[in-house]
Amino acid sequence: MKVQIADENRLKDLIREAVRDVLEEEVMKVKLLLTPYVSDEEQREIEESYGEPSKQVARTLILEG
Repeated sequence: MKVQIADENRLKDLIREAVRDVLEEEVMKVKLLLTPYVSDEEQREIEESYGEPSKQVARTLILEG
């Protein structure tokens, strides 16, 4: 019986992870669709006002407990 419960928990974890991955992909697609188009002229104005975008890469870590 314990083996069956462990298998069920592992299956639930796999499904949860797969669903999370798919949702992250779909959310990214929606974000890209909702991102407004910026013309070259607008981008130039933004860079003149605020400077060029940073080349630094941000990274997010999610701690699960």
